[in-house]
Amino acid sequence: MANSRIMPEMAPILEKSVISADDVLLFRRTVFADGVVSRAEADSLFAVNDRLGETPAEWRDFFVEVMTDYVVRQADPQGYIDADNARWLIERIDADGIVKTACELETLVKALEIARSSPDVLAAYALDQVRKTVLSGSGAYARGPEARAGMVTAGDVAMLRRVLYAYGGDGHVAITRAEAEVLFELNDATADAANDPAWGDLFVKATANYLMAHTLYRAPDRATAKRREEWLDSRADTGSLLKSMFGTLLSGDVAAVRDAFKGDSVQAERIAAAEADIASSQRITGDEVAWLTDRIGRDGVLHKNEKALLDFIRSESPEIHPSLKDLFDKAGRAA
Repeated sequence: MANSRIMPEMAPILEKSVISADDVLLFRRTVFADGVVSRAEADSLFAVNDRLGETPAEWRDFFVEVMTDYVVRQADPQGYIDADNARWLIERIDADGIVKTACELETLVKALEIARSSPDVLAAYALDQVRKTVLSGSGAYARGPEARAGMVTAGDVAMLRRVLYAYGGDGHVAITRAEAEVLFELNDATADAANDPAWGDLFVKATANYLMAHTLYRAPDRATAKRREEWLDSRADTGSLLKSMFGTLLSGDVAAVRDAFKGDSVQAERIAAAEADIASSQRITGDEVAWLTDRIGRDGVLHKNEKALLDFIRSESPEIHPSLKDLFDKAGRAA
């Protein structure tokens, strides 16, 4: 990034190519002086980060805090990462498809974790970083001294878990088909490796999440959220009550919602329908069976984690699709 993008207050740091805790404090006072992080300030901090070698923890904490504040909390409405900020963030941290530093990767993942919603491309980009790291053996986060290409380490499992279950990610807690595809790709590529024991558990439960889970709450799109926010702000007398109700919905507490509408037959019917929808979602559909059949043992071998996935489905699904019988028979023969 060109030095011309660096704000005058930050330029002297580049002459040293190192940064101290005192420098970070100065930056903090400069950036947050008006309570707003501007695009110019964010670009300047990226320029500084690009030039630094080893950085102290104070810098890394400050950098992540500033960038997530800019990307997530200063968009309108707050908590939503818009498409422009998502593109900007990827452009700043990407080098030929790879996130350059651990500090920048932490910024990406933290933004997904604290956002109410984000463009699908951002979650997909984050997950692709882990995929590439596992397949290549190198990446921007700590994997452990035993790490090598084609192996899932404890560090990989931890990063996968964060990305897959980030609140602002693609599926909003529920795993999507695209994410399940990546899990199968990693499982196939590392089937014979000395993977961390936690990998098998994550693979099974995350894939089963895609096949069986239901998400009661999904954040509305930015335009809808902005309209609701403006409507609530214009009605001070009802705003606190409605915000409390929305908070209950956000928590996914169906029982609390049911109690709140006790005596209201219309709302009671809607709550009952939601509960029925949840029960229905736990049943694996024909389309999902076709997807699973196409992926289980596609390299000619039923691997340990794939068998464990079938065992989990058999024990946890309230209703087994008839088309799964062949897969269960195959798993039994492989036992």
